[in-house]
Amino acid sequence: MSKAGLTMPITVAPNIEKLVPYVPGRSVEEVQRELGISKLVKLASNENPYGPSPRAQEAIIQEVGKLNIYPDASSHNLKLVMSEFLDVDTDCIAFGNGSDDLIHLLGVTFLEEGDEILQGDPSFIRYESAALLNNVTCRMVPLLPDWSYDMDGLIAAVNDHTRLVFLANPNNPTGALVSHSEVERLLDSLPERALLVLDEAYYEYASEHAECPRALEWVRQGRNVVVLRTFSKAYGLAGLRIGYGVMRAEIAGWLERTREPFNVNLLAQAGGAAAVADTEFLKSILSYNRLGLQLLYTACDELGLSYTTSYANFLWIDTAKDASEVTAQLLRKGFIVRSSKAFKSSTHIRVTVGTLAETRDFIEALKSVLSQ
Repeated sequence: MSKAGLTMPITVAPNIEKLVPYVPGRSVEEVQRELGISKLVKLASNENPYGPSPRAQEAIIQEVGKLNIYPDASSHNLKLVMSEFLDVDTDCIAFGNGSDDLIHLLGVTFLEEGDEILQGDPSFIRYESAALLNNVTCRMVPLLPDWSYDMDGLIAAVNDHTRLVFLANPNNPTGALVSHSEVERLLDSLPERALLVLDEAYYEYASEHAECPRALEWVRQGRNVVVLRTFSKAYGLAGLRIGYGVMRAEIAGWLERTREPFNVNLLAQAGGAAAVADTEFLKSILSYNRLGLQLLYTACDELGLSYTTSYANFLWIDTAKDASEVTAQLLRKGFIVRSSKAFKSSTHIRVTVGTLAETRDFIEALKSVLSQ
């Protein structure tokens, strides 16, 4: 207490003051409490609506009795599984508490005074947060009018201070994909000390398409590439928070020095190893997602709404109306979707592909809202 009997404010560095807390999609329970809605469908966080593989669930259950023991700090068994699955050496893989953790670690590990982050805009908010946290500049290149990356603009923005280039591919929130040749063109433009961070959180959905980059080829070639992927989306393990990065061993070795010990929990390690082994389950998830996207495409065409072709499990829809109002009305009808407020658009919504039944119900709700 001060002499006046008042608590003095705690100050922080200016770069920390600029940080904005991450705002996740609202939970079903939160909205139910607020609005008193019993039936509510969350289509805002791009989660897998079908849940994790039964094999993953069983593997997790088998480990529950060991929760009194710290997990394997090196994720040894999971690393062996992923090494074989990805056809890369074990020392080329780093795990994190979600791929967000790895974004944070890349900033802490590699950013120094005078460095710059480069990214498209809008894209995943955590890239800019990595810049602010480490007190460096984040240079943002606006997307093109069709919501695709401006690859020429990104390449033109590269300079001697560029250290980390974040490319979400497919991009979030738009679902747009950059081809192998275009990503390689960006990679070839980077200075020697820069790292291209390919955030492939939605890789499994995009991998069905011929245009999807073969990013691990660059890792095997020893290029300055970090490929981030996650178990939170197609594999349905968002609640366990586990992601991984693939990179040449030297880069992974530095992340091993800066990561927190035991940053991947016991259940996540077991669930991840079982999830990638259940290839038939993943095929079914991708199939349902294709069908759901087609339902949304057809509905948008019938309503005369423009949208960005998605290579992920969500759709970026221009409602041609105030997105905040559309989102609020959909919420009252029992659907949580993401407004474009944080994504530099006033009329778009981002809608996760739910189950087929949820998607059909959402379409009816959207039609009702837009007809008002």
